[in-house]
Amino acid sequence: MDFNMKKLASDAGIFFTRAVQFTEEKFGQAEKTELDAHFENLLARADSTKNWTEKILRQTEVLLQPNPSARVEELLYEKLDRKAPSRVTNGELLAQYMAEAAGELGPTTPYGKTLIKVAEAEKRLGAAERDFIHTASINFLTPLRNFLEGDWKTISKERRLLQNRRLDLDACKARLKKAKAAEAKATCEGDTVPDFQETRPRNYILSASASALWNDEVDKAEQELRVAQTEFDRQAEVTRLLLEGISSTHVNHLRCLHEFVESQTTYYAQCYRHMLDLQKQLGSSQGAIFPGTFVGTTEPASPPLSSTSPTTAAATMPVGPSGAGLAPPGEAALRLEEVSPPASGTRKARVLYDYEAADSSELALLADELITVYSLPGMDPDWLIGERGNKKGKVPVTYLELLS
Repeated sequence: MDFNMKKLASDAGIFFTRAVQFTEEKFGQAEKTELDAHFENLLARADSTKNWTEKILRQTEVLLQPNPSARVEELLYEKLDRKAPSRVTNGELLAQYMAEAAGELGPTTPYGKTLIKVAEAEKRLGAAERDFIHTASINFLTPLRNFLEGDWKTISKERRLLQNRRLDLDACKARLKKAKAAEAKATCEGDTVPDFQETRPRNYILSASASALWNDEVDKAEQELRVAQTEFDRQAEVTRLLLEGISSTHVNHLRCLHEFVESQTTYYAQCYRHMLDLQKQLGSSQGAIFPGTFVGTTEPASPPLSSTSPTTAAATMPVGPSGAGLAPPGEAALRLEEVSPPASGTRKARVLYDYEAADSSELALLADELITVYSLPGMDPDWLIGERGNKKGKVPVTYLELLS
């Protein structure tokens, strides 16, 4: 019990000394040991890394799971070290509703058949989204979270310890400074030659005794300062090594960022393939249900024309299937110059992107020009016949915006 009380009293004294030193520094009444510029730069870079890692982590979580309630639930399961229940994605839920609607409205009707096809595509999209979320969480979110909950906590702990060592060092410097000032004052008073004719030369004796006491106090303060300086230097070196490790953290986060981009690219590529397959299926069925209509999206997903040059657009937009293999048997021998447009069913179309013809059966296109387009029986729904003046040829639907 005595040992515990002594330790408690010692800790309380150290805490009080640090508090006094910190308060005096804030009011400008005490000197503060400044760290070198390189160390300060390391501290600033570490703080910046921590702050931006937190922001990127939170926003990535929002991207992967927009529902805040679901994020809170997943966080609770993670804190409790329990596996979160499997959650149905929005695409899978939509697919379920569409399939149920098709079963009730009639799976053999045109509307029911289309609902079933779209439901299958949405289900594949939901599965792709689930894989993307899982991959991104493991390869990107987990390393960022491990840094914040592991390395950064260690750095913060050592920084707090360094701050305490600095306060102890500055307190020792202040104590030594006061002791030296008192010793000098006592020495000056003791150097005065006493008048031994006096009956009580007490002042001289007291001054000599005080000088000896302050001399001992200076020696003790110098010893404490050397110990405090050694502990501060050792802690500063440990903290510096941890802060320099932030460079390795940046390298690790860079690798994780590449993996995140790769998983996101794979996800969107899968979505594009699924939707392209769905578009072809719907185009075939729509041509059978509504003869003479034009199949294709009037506003294909693409960057704005104003911000994308023709060369960039042609390089970034997915190129439609090549002319080979597009036409069914019998159309390959079709001579376009002998084809006459139908009496009704022609439409105007605006070209969205430059398109270079692959062969003589295709029509080269320039962005923003207007052409006349129409379809032929049995023709691939991804292609139309386009006319510009006396020239005609096949054109991909994805490069057109059909007008009235």
